[in-house]
Amino acid sequence: MDTPDGSPMLRIGELSRRLGVSDHVLRAWESRYGLLQPVRSAGGFRLYSEADALRVRRMQAHLAHGLSAAEAARAVLGEDNGAGHGRAAGPDRDASAASELSGVLRQALDAFDEPAAQAALDRLVSDLSVTAVLRDVVLPYLTELGERWERGTASVAQEHFATNVIRGRLAGLARGWGNGHGPRAVLACPPGELHDLALMVFGIVLHRSGWRIDYLGMNTPVAELTRTVDARHPALVVLAATLPETLGPLAAQLTALAKRAPLALAGAGATPEIASTVGARLLTGDPVTAAENIQWPW
Repeated sequence: MDTPDGSPMLRIGELSRRLGVSDHVLRAWESRYGLLQPVRSAGGFRLYSEADALRVRRMQAHLAHGLSAAEAARAVLGEDNGAGHGRAAGPDRDASAASELSGVLRQALDAFDEPAAQAALDRLVSDLSVTAVLRDVVLPYLTELGERWERGTASVAQEHFATNVIRGRLAGLARGWGNGHGPRAVLACPPGELHDLALMVFGIVLHRSGWRIDYLGMNTPVAELTRTVDARHPALVVLAATLPETLGPLAAQLTALAKRAPLALAGAGATPEIASTVGARLLTGDPVTAAENIQWPW
């Protein structure tokens, strides 16, 4: 079926594939904000126009600049009708929805219910900006999960299941983060460090600020990191650790690395003392805020 101007009408699956937005999110944007305006085919299927696709692309652009889904939808609809009136929820409703969905996400992950967890994450991404989901939902959940594991109120199986589900979602957000023309950052965890989800969050947000990311991840030998730095000539190297004893024995190697490229240390294992000793900058605060505060030139 075509529109009156001859452009094709698309079913939601094709629209999803073209735009890289899940059909669950597209339906949420349609039902909550009126962002999409489909027509019905003779067979009763919803069909979407190029105008719908354009609104989604503009929605994505607003989200990339940090607006919540509600704010982005209001902006898109306001651009269409020349006014600032969309069918969007306000900030208080956004916060309430995020809190409710955070609880749903936790329950789903604790119950090993991957479909329900993915649905909760879809809803969160449709309601909030990516940075808000990472800072206000994902990172607090991971911290709380770690605390429950240490107390013995969350099992090893629950911790592994939840982190693997979240890792998969972060990997999707990280897709293409090596593309672009901005400065390059190499991100890694030192030998023995097996917790890298916070570093992934940092890289996702840094990429959204225009940086290109070379991600080496957990348990990276400093010699390999140094070879990568020599080959890639990054504008920044970030090494993240959760325990101070991980970085201390590497002081000599890190001092040499800091002379090759600007080095920053992050995570609970990065102390002012070790940063000063090796000539590195110390990144403080949560990974989202730390990435947002990175300025280049260094």
